[in-house]
Amino acid sequence: MKKGIHPEYHRIMVKCTSCGAEFETGSTSKELRVDTCSNCHPFYTGRQRFAAAQGRIEKFNKKYGLK
Repeated sequence: MKKGIHPEYHRIMVKCTSCGAEFETGSTSKELRVDTCSNCHPFYTGRQRFAAAQGRIEKFNKKYGLK
């Protein structure tokens, strides 16, 4: 690698603004904040709900008279 052309790489703490979790990673920025992390995202926690999709299906069936 050429000297002097690459940004400095730092070990930083990433902070989640939703749940307050922190974890360490590497980055060229000094600080990183995320809205949702793997600790609070519904897909990773298993709290994801599919009720909204079911409501749309029922609405469609009711609108077009399907059973």
